[in-house]
Amino acid sequence: MSEGKAHILVTDDEKAIRNTLKEILEFEDYRVSLAESGDEALEFLSSRNNEIDLILMDIKMQGIDGIQTLNEIRKKGIECPVIMISGHGNIEIAVEATKKGAYDFIEKPPDLNRLLISCRNALSTRNLEAENRQIRSKLPKLQPIIGESQAIKRIKAIIDKVAPSQSRVLITGDNGTGKELVAKWIHEKSPRSSGPFVEINCAAIPEELLESELFGHEKGAFTGADKKRTGKFEQARGGTLFLDEIGDMSLQAQAKVLRALQEEKVTPVGGNQSIKVDVRIISATNKDLSEEISQGKFREDLYHRVGVIPIHIPPLDERKEDIPLIAKSTLENLKDSDISFSSIQMDESALHALKDRNWPGNVRELQNAIERIGILSSDAQITGDTVHSVLKDRNEENGDLSTLAASSDDFQQFKETAEKIFLIKHLEKNDWNISQTADAIGIQRSHIYNKMKKYNIER
Repeated sequence: MSEGKAHILVTDDEKAIRNTLKEILEFEDYRVSLAESGDEALEFLSSRNNEIDLILMDIKMQGIDGIQTLNEIRKKGIECPVIMISGHGNIEIAVEATKKGAYDFIEKPPDLNRLLISCRNALSTRNLEAENRQIRSKLPKLQPIIGESQAIKRIKAIIDKVAPSQSRVLITGDNGTGKELVAKWIHEKSPRSSGPFVEINCAAIPEELLESELFGHEKGAFTGADKKRTGKFEQARGGTLFLDEIGDMSLQAQAKVLRALQEEKVTPVGGNQSIKVDVRIISATNKDLSEEISQGKFREDLYHRVGVIPIHIPPLDERKEDIPLIAKSTLENLKDSDISFSSIQMDESALHALKDRNWPGNVRELQNAIERIGILSSDAQITGDTVHSVLKDRNEENGDLSTLAASSDDFQQFKETAEKIFLIKHLEKNDWNISQTADAIGIQRSHIYNKMKKYNIER
């Protein structure tokens, strides 16, 4: 909104209406400019668009009418709200005006209170949108999807096709491949991009709390519910809800999510009234849901609900040509965020060495490795030898285990040290996700918590 008083452009071919509206609005402390035709309004906006915060415009005017003028305003990229006024009001005209981008539709003669409330609401909305744009401009820009492999090109093409739709998307792939990044790009390129992107990791939340996290709860719904809580479905209203690791959701929670998707409404825990929700669902999992369905661990009907558009991200070892690009991009990002990386360079031998390695942790493991090399390298020029010396081969790790065995006189000490090393490596591999780590190494989640406490392991 422009500084000082809000500036309103009144466009009407009846002089008496223009002057009446001008008098009313100036009494409310608005600045007012007048135009007697659509052409005059467009000319005014072309020269002084940034001065105008709101437009009041008649529909029936000589020359181009209000609907045509509104269409031209939007074509020119002028985003200030427009309130249409007409003495020939009907549903069809109101709907058409709204489709063209009008903020509101008011019949003549306008009710004074209705007009002023509509103006205040339109100006408040414009102010909020401007604040949102300012906040978004200050936020870190969304990281691009790095890669030139056929697999990445195909994924980018699917994103471009599916983003404008409302279709639900299921993203599959191993840990660290970039499922969340793909979900964010779908949201960013969608008509919902101005709305919230809300994510929930279904594997990281205890089963007994997941329903409350998703649907919210009323005060007193259960022990510890000392106040009302808004669930993720409501928080994502008008935007996107990202259900990460949906394959780890319990069957009970799956049934309730399925019902929410079918009815497009949710009921908070402890509540009696359903709440209408408007969200787009994007899901992700590192599991084979077809296999989970055959084992009775995942509902087939929910699978068909969330998997309308499937996107599979292959592991990094299947698209090794992307490794040098990701490595160079990671180093550049580190230089932007940390001055200690500013002088570090990476030569071709280093890129070849990275490309020759296996990356079971995928992009996340590679990015962590680049940061580790940059910190631990004693030379500003990273070479293939640097990569080999900082990132020990797995055969060398076996040698380290032999060294540990030789230096340990007590079996219990050796076992506990090896157990600690094993646990830390798998926690890092799974980005410290306890549930995923427990599944990967085949023990209960509670056992991992106990081991972390025993060995004083922290992220």
